[in-house]
Amino acid sequence: MTDATTRSMPKMNAYTLGLMFVAGFFATNAFDLWGQVISLGLGFANLSPHGLAKSLLGTLGLPNSNFAAYFVHFYLVGLIGYPIGWMFIFAPLWQRVIGETHWFIPSAIYGFGLWVFAIGGVTLVAGLPFFLNFTGITWVALVGHVVYGIVMVAVLKRIDRS
Repeated sequence: MTDATTRSMPKMNAYTLGLMFVAGFFATNAFDLWGQVISLGLGFANLSPHGLAKSLLGTLGLPNSNFAAYFVHFYLVGLIGYPIGWMFIFAPLWQRVIGETHWFIPSAIYGFGLWVFAIGGVTLVAGLPFFLNFTGITWVALVGHVVYGIVMVAVLKRIDRS
């Protein structure tokens, strides 16, 4: 699992920022494709991640327009926040604690952790029910966050191999 995207601490430079944006872009699109298209086609719930962002912004007394909510979901979280969490926190800790493994397992675990953070934690701060009362959207969000983690790391790996 060791390379520029998983070693102890990547350098913060234009290359790393580009990696974050590109991987976050593909992962966020995979998340939204799953949660807003595929899950509906399979008869499951429809994810509304901007709805959670909108609720959080409102609770914090910040502007909570649809634009602001989409901006937070796609740009701040999808392109910046979650990739930073992988590259600067989770992957270096995994490497130190667990050691050398294939990237797939830690990426799926990271996605699970994102789900716990977003649906278990952010929902409470936003004034919503804990894990959204474990309704259908909770489980669609679980798959979506795990898909996000896997796609993000797969893209990081693909780019880093080039």
